[in-house]
Amino acid sequence: MRLLTAFLSLILLTTGCRVAAPDAPTGAPAVPTAFTQPAADTTSAGSQSWRQFFQDPALTALIDTALRQNLDLQVALQRVESARAQYLARRGALLPTVAAAASASADHYGRYTLNGVGNYDTNLSPNIDGQQRIPGPLTPEFFVGLRSSWEIDLWGKLRQRRQAANLRVLASEQGRHLVTTTVVAEVARLYYELLTADNQLAVLERNTALQREALGLMRVQKQAGRATELAVQQFAAQVARTESLAHEARQRVTEAETGLNQLLGRYPRPITRGRPLPGQVLPERLNAGVPATALLRRPDVRQAELELQAARADLDAARAAFLPSLTLTPYVGLNAYRAGVLFNPASLAYGALAGLTVPLLNRAQFKADFQLAKAGSYEAYYRYQQSLQVGFREVVNGLNGLENYRAATAARQEEVALLTKAVTTSNKLFVAGYATYLEVITAQRSVLEAELSLAEARQRQLLQSVGLYRALGGGWQ
Repeated sequence: MRLLTAFLSLILLTTGCRVAAPDAPTGAPAVPTAFTQPAADTTSAGSQSWRQFFQDPALTALIDTALRQNLDLQVALQRVESARAQYLARRGALLPTVAAAASASADHYGRYTLNGVGNYDTNLSPNIDGQQRIPGPLTPEFFVGLRSSWEIDLWGKLRQRRQAANLRVLASEQGRHLVTTTVVAEVARLYYELLTADNQLAVLERNTALQREALGLMRVQKQAGRATELAVQQFAAQVARTESLAHEARQRVTEAETGLNQLLGRYPRPITRGRPLPGQVLPERLNAGVPATALLRRPDVRQAELELQAARADLDAARAAFLPSLTLTPYVGLNAYRAGVLFNPASLAYGALAGLTVPLLNRAQFKADFQLAKAGSYEAYYRYQQSLQVGFREVVNGLNGLENYRAATAARQEEVALLTKAVTTSNKLFVAGYATYLEVITAQRSVLEAELSLAEARQRQLLQSVGLYRALGGGWQ
């Protein structure tokens, strides 16, 4: 009872060594209640699966292939497995370790040592005739049994470490979801870039054919004395410029195809196209929902939140490390000084040792671990706030950009229609002698640039929709 009282008194005394919890990080501004004014609908487009969001079967087939073969996703999956292995290690620390042990040793004890006196019967007992036995050179000892060690988690240090490891498993799952959303968005982006390059290449090839016809007509007029060599040179230069733009468009097609194939985890091969760029359809309106729920659907925000909880668990474990730790080391087995009687029932031996350790002096390692955990907790908090702000900014930019690019595309379509009419008018006026060849060239160049710009505007509108969908946490379902 005295020993137990002293043991409990020591525990109560050392609990005063608990390190106080650090101050909370500086407060962050509250998340606004709406992305735009007036407030958007409570439903969010991010809740849709990517199969519902994308209407092009060719694109959905590419995304499906990427999600099965993309190498970044394979790397993310291995990160999840690594986190699970860490969790198994932390969970195992709460359980006792039991090891089968078999040992054999031989010692020579000095005559005037405690071990020598304690082994008197073995070393120094008299012979049957009463004569003093001469000490043997070696005293053997054999043991076969089980040895165990178990740290009792008095203050929750091991449980906090296990919780932190479990939270990091969940965070790694969200990290895999984040990679999934990125892969889906990248496949859609490169696919739309490929369709844009195809559209621009078709425009350039069509204009090249028209310009070659105009060049041939100009050469005929020169032979008839109605045009000069300068006009022929200007038309020829226009054809050369359009052909150079066509070669650049072919290079963009190649780069988009190779980029898509890499995302799909394969070497370059032809990409199957679906609907052309003008026929691509996405939802007319993308609702953002309420920030409090829409942002928490983003994998990066959820990952940052779980990392923050894990960092706090690490901090609690570092605080608990300053408190006493209790370790039990029991054993049971067969122990004898002669091999012939080792398996005799009388050789059964068992015991247990309880050890209480308290860090008193030179606690630099514990202090360093605490400061490291504290800094990690603060960093995780700021990263979480940063992810919220990044997500809010991306959603606001996406909402406004979607409307602006939709209006810009409509204006570009009107511009192309007007300039197409201008080309027809300029050709008629040139034939009638009311317009110069420079006006014809200017009209052709303007409509070409307008058609190329229209393709880019359509691409930006599609990419804005994809970016907003990703910003709202869509793509990993």
